[in-house]
Amino acid sequence: MRSIALLALAALSLAADRPPSPFTIDEILGLPQPDNLVASPTGSAVAWTFNERGVRNLYAASGPEFRVRRLTSYTSDDGQELTQVSFSRDGQWIVYVRGGDHGSARTGSPPNPAHATEAPKVQIWAVSLAGGAPRLVGDGDSPAVSPDGSRVAVVRDRRIWIAPIGGGSARPEPAFFAGGSSEAPAWSPDGRSLAFVSDRGDHSFIGVFTPGQPIRYLAPSTARDSTPQWSPDGRRIVFLRQPGVGGPPRAPLVDVVTPWSLIVARFEASSGLDGNEPQVATVLESGDPPDPILRHPGGIAPRWAGDGTLVFLSYRDGWPHLYSIPPSGGRPLLLTPGPFMVEHFTISADGRSAIYTANTGPDQADIDRRHLFTVRVSGGSPTALTAGNGIEWSPAPLADSQLLALLHADPRRPPLPGLMPVGGGAIRALAADHIPPDFPASRLVVPEPVTFKTSDGVEVHAQLFKPIGFEGRRPAIVYVHGGGPRQMLLAWHDRWEYANDYGVNQALANRGFLVLAVNYRLSVGYGRAFEFPEHTGTRGTSEYLDVLAAGRYLQARPDVDPARIGVWGASYGGYLTALALGRNSDVFAAGVDVHGVHDRLRAPSPAELAHALVGDGLTEADLRRALEVAFASSPIAAVPTWRSPVLLIHGDDDRVVDFRQTIDLERRLRDKGVRVEVLVLPDDVHDPLLWRNWRTSMRAAVEFFERELGRPH
Repeated sequence: MRSIALLALAALSLAADRPPSPFTIDEILGLPQPDNLVASPTGSAVAWTFNERGVRNLYAASGPEFRVRRLTSYTSDDGQELTQVSFSRDGQWIVYVRGGDHGSARTGSPPNPAHATEAPKVQIWAVSLAGGAPRLVGDGDSPAVSPDGSRVAVVRDRRIWIAPIGGGSARPEPAFFAGGSSEAPAWSPDGRSLAFVSDRGDHSFIGVFTPGQPIRYLAPSTARDSTPQWSPDGRRIVFLRQPGVGGPPRAPLVDVVTPWSLIVARFEASSGLDGNEPQVATVLESGDPPDPILRHPGGIAPRWAGDGTLVFLSYRDGWPHLYSIPPSGGRPLLLTPGPFMVEHFTISADGRSAIYTANTGPDQADIDRRHLFTVRVSGGSPTALTAGNGIEWSPAPLADSQLLALLHADPRRPPLPGLMPVGGGAIRALAADHIPPDFPASRLVVPEPVTFKTSDGVEVHAQLFKPIGFEGRRPAIVYVHGGGPRQMLLAWHDRWEYANDYGVNQALANRGFLVLAVNYRLSVGYGRAFEFPEHTGTRGTSEYLDVLAAGRYLQARPDVDPARIGVWGASYGGYLTALALGRNSDVFAAGVDVHGVHDRLRAPSPAELAHALVGDGLTEADLRRALEVAFASSPIAAVPTWRSPVLLIHGDDDRVVDFRQTIDLERRLRDKGVRVEVLVLPDDVHDPLLWRNWRTSMRAAVEFFERELGRPH
């Protein structure tokens, strides 16, 4: 018997050392992608969206059974987003936006990636939690459901409109007339008034509209005011204030952080919104030098706790942490001390605690994960709610204060919604049957955390995807994430576009490539000094040293062929990929550049030139030096030394990176004699809205690396 057991163990060991069977790009990108998780303000219901191979639908589950139900019936990969999901206060309706490109700040007609012969629209819909067909609320964006659940405030044509939530024959009507562009509607808790942003271009106000009264602007100034939020009792509004356009010209090579402040407007209890002007006070300022929290993915995110305390994010101690402060101001109370990042947070159903995601835990590698924690807004020790080798995010406490909804994933299992006790415990996955039967979870590798030093002594974190069962030296690839302020993780990512990239890195490892995902300086998760270093981007591209160090790290490994190292990335990752191929073709033998920026020159404005001529804070030498550094920081400056072949991928309706960037680089490289392949996605945007475009692009990327670097054996 003992010999049989040993033979069985030996067989298992041999199987573990063999390469797993190959899977397709369609299979690995077939994961269900949940997003927009919200909990009902009453009862025990949750809702979210699923993107399943481009088919986007709204789902919900209600207690006590939490049986998953699909509430919409969209059937095609048509590129129409589902975003901004919210419940009515009574929990009976769910409102959502269909259409648009909410990953872009550029306005314009809605994207049409599926080439429909009728122009797509951005529309607001409502569907009953009990079931039934969705009802069109109206064209528009940024919906805000009234507290009584009967109306929706929407933004359309630079105005705020009011529409009945059930649709029907009643038509949306303009709520009021105001100068500028009216945006970001927010109902008062009693539903009598709307706070909104009145954008005037170079400055903006916070306005309050109450039917039958003139609009009141809260402490109007030359500043840009935004993000109004009512306190639970409806007596206060907090908003963010930043300087308006203007001031002395700034030296282009100096990174200047914009100052900010939190303002609270307090309405007298005796007269309320019908009385005199509110008392307005600054409760928090950004300091000197200013706190850079507005550049953090979560922003400052001020939220009211149940007792009227304000909770917010700040870099006051060098890390993005949670603080609380009374609405009257005072010294902020640090709630989450330690060398880690708080990324996002919400307030518990009882209003007494904050629930947040952070890259910390008992394992040193948790710096490259996300776990959930809770802390009282009055202070005290935080409590860990989750741990392990997975990641957890988007906490949504249920109204009964007993359960917490969340999204979660691990290195092999893709993201799913789930439920857990609000005080911590086992996670119950919802909709696990939506993982396709052909999804290759068992054939995925578990990435390993690695660190290495750059030529200027900076320690860089990365994740290594090490193929199973391949012998000898093999080709390797450096993956460079986009954004700048992002972080790749040791599991399926919490952002859908980077979850796709994680899947592609797994596909490359499945084919025998060793893949290194590098979190270069500018990445979040490693503290203020790493996230906001000097001389990055158009001021010198010091972050490129991290990408080069990643390539040299791979070259030094005994299992890597140093002559067969590739590089790929999208957006900012595409920019750094192009820099790598241009500056260091001796290290990077081939690359895939997805909608990267290639020319970072910005022509000085006539006003800047005029101010430089008269010596108002700028000189001609300042502008000339800035142009020289910006050009040297551009991939086009490295074309003379660029030898490695490249695949360029770009959607021609990209509203973040101009399509001209790819046209220009292609022409320069062809003139130089560099081998260039191009894949154009007509009518698609920065992060493709069509799943089939992701599939086509990533298939092309993998095949390109197999051709140029040779398929591992």
